[in-house]
Amino acid sequence: MEIITLLIAGALAGTMAGLLGIGGGIIIVPIVSLILEAQGVSTDVVIKVAVGTSLATIMITAVSSVYAHNRKGAVDWGIFKALTPWILLGTVIGTIIVDLMPGEILYVAFIVFLYAAATRLAIGNVEGTHKLPGTPGMAIVGTVNGTVSAMMGIGGGVINVPFLTYCSVPIKRAIATAASIGLPLATVSAIGFSISGHNEPGIPPASIGYVNLPIFASVVASSILFAPLGARLAHALPERTLNISFSIFLFIMASIMAWRLV
Repeated sequence: MEIITLLIAGALAGTMAGLLGIGGGIIIVPIVSLILEAQGVSTDVVIKVAVGTSLATIMITAVSSVYAHNRKGAVDWGIFKALTPWILLGTVIGTIIVDLMPGEILYVAFIVFLYAAATRLAIGNVEGTHKLPGTPGMAIVGTVNGTVSAMMGIGGGVINVPFLTYCSVPIKRAIATAASIGLPLATVSAIGFSISGHNEPGIPPASIGYVNLPIFASVVASSILFAPLGARLAHALPERTLNISFSIFLFIMASIMAWRLV
């Protein structure tokens, strides 16, 4: 049953990574957390393993998603080059913070983040008339995004997509570019979590630091197949319907996690 659940989670994560450019982490982290809790893993370790493993899966999923988007010429590589160095700096900061932060606090922070992400998706992306900021502005946005993304186990799209659309980037190009940025973000973060969790007490068996290999393999097995599907659907389905549906899903997942804390 756990393997089936992880395969379904991977399929959803892969589809959403290509569809909304969100990296799939906000699906994987809560599901993996609930599975690890059911196995009796310590609460202090659960969320960190879920986040680290999520980022490792995004690293693989993003390759397939970016390839599909790039074939359609949708990725803005200029924005990618401007944001990525600062995002990578933020991922290093975020990885260090997670390793030092008590797991219970991170767990609560993730629940709050899920509710915020659900609200943001329900409201939708604001298409602004602003221009992209210069280097100082991109540095601030990129560093904050990388830090939050590494802490929450996501690919950064839930922050990057609304930022880019606000700065007049067309929605489909914003999604494709956010998905491409998620690849280096997840790669650096996953490496950091595998190192920072080394010799951490209470880590589940078959783990490299905070990255659990059986869960990683189960999720990736389906997510890598479904990421191209999401990229194709992104160019065919109405954005508003997708946002509302996914917002409801995130709200339910956040509520389940919150209920387990009571």
